[in-house]
Amino acid sequence: MSLRRRDVEQWMSHRRLPVELRRKVREAERYNWAATRGVNEEMLIENLPEDLQREIRRHLFKFVKKVRIFALMNDTILDAICKRLRQKIYIKESYVLSCGCLIEKMVFIVRGTMESVEENGIRNPLSEGDVCGEELLNWCLEHSSVNRDVKKIKLPGQSLHSISSREVRCVTNVEAFSIRAADLQEVTSLFPRFFRTPRVIRAIRNESPYWRTFAAICIQVAWRYRKKLLNRANTSQSTSC
Repeated sequence: MSLRRRDVEQWMSHRRLPVELRRKVREAERYNWAATRGVNEEMLIENLPEDLQREIRRHLFKFVKKVRIFALMNDTILDAICKRLRQKIYIKESYVLSCGCLIEKMVFIVRGTMESVEENGIRNPLSEGDVCGEELLNWCLEHSSVNRDVKKIKLPGQSLHSISSREVRCVTNVEAFSIRAADLQEVTSLFPRFFRTPRVIRAIRNESPYWRTFAAICIQVAWRYRKKLLNRANTSQSTSC
């Protein structure tokens, strides 16, 4: 740890990072070391036999079934997802998603707390067992490159991505695992029948703060439109009388 800290300090001095940025780097390094003890698990596991890799991942990622979406999946699908999960460390006040930016990954919270803020200001807390970026999974189940509200785009030479309509910020230091958009798209294409079952789609939408908020907004818009039509009908009847 001392050697790592010395290397980081020398690098920051060489790059002439400002004081506040150096403070954030030190905090991230401390939390990262506490979570991993300085061991690169991915490199360590990749050098082992495949059957042993699978057993180790099942042990390390047994928490995955605590995530409500994954609780519905069988071992074959879980193995495919766990193989593509990457550990992520976020420090307090850092941003996981930004409004109007591409969603490049799904993030599964293992430890810590986040806060999701919609475009209309609605706030939703996220904690252990919650997921952010789940819009990406729903997007992966669709084939169109651009939808009617232009929320998905295709960049030259890249795979498709979804555009975030919310901001997700870390309230505390967060330990999480993420899966990239390309990896998620590969898994959904390998098991299309499972991901397209009504039970899974309902679970994704019902358990997601993002989709619950989206549904509430749609209901509000429909109610206001219906109320407007009724008011117009009543006004027309009054005028005719």
